[in-house]
Amino acid sequence: MPLQAATEVSALESTGMNQPTHGTRQYIDKGNEMATRWLGSIFNRPEKAYAHPYLAGAVLGVVLFLAFLLTGNGLGSSGATSRIDAALVDLVAPAHVDQTPYLLKMAGGDKNPLDDWIVPVFFGALLGGFISGARNGRLSLTTTKGPNISNRTRWLMSFIGGVIFLYGARMARGCTSGQALSGGATLAAGSWVIMLAIFGSAYLLAYFVRRLWL
Repeated sequence: MPLQAATEVSALESTGMNQPTHGTRQYIDKGNEMATRWLGSIFNRPEKAYAHPYLAGAVLGVVLFLAFLLTGNGLGSSGATSRIDAALVDLVAPAHVDQTPYLLKMAGGDKNPLDDWIVPVFFGALLGGFISGARNGRLSLTTTKGPNISNRTRWLMSFIGGVIFLYGARMARGCTSGQALSGGATLAAGSWVIMLAIFGSAYLLAYFVRRLWL
């Protein structure tokens, strides 16, 4: 029987019966054409001008006010990354979560680390940024850098800087969204101190790392 089945398969291959029919090829080609056209309509749109900064700031203020009014929480980002990290650690090493007080606040036992308001805000911001970029013709795969730095170095320095900033944001219990925007809007003294420290240290450090981005 195996020899007979192999012979039949070989016969089908020799006659081309296992190949897509003409109609099937047409559907495949049409699907590829539609996908290419759809991607082209997203990535090749003419770029529109940015919104006026005062108008964009006012809209952001209204969004922040509505967030406080409707949910009782402001805006944030870095807290979601901590909860995603806690969910991953709880998935592969739950014993480590039970022994780490910081992670135990978010995970462990029956706790779901992703069951928090900041998680949908985080993914909603990513989705909103993607949609905004697609609608306004600014969606592209590119590396923003100066002429004196390679793509590899630019990506490496961006990754290192992001890790350092995220670690500092968790130590400060908030980033430029959770502390500067949400905390600053409530006139929290600690939030204003952190915001001034972030921008002040960035200006002071920019001179020494200018060769990494010029």
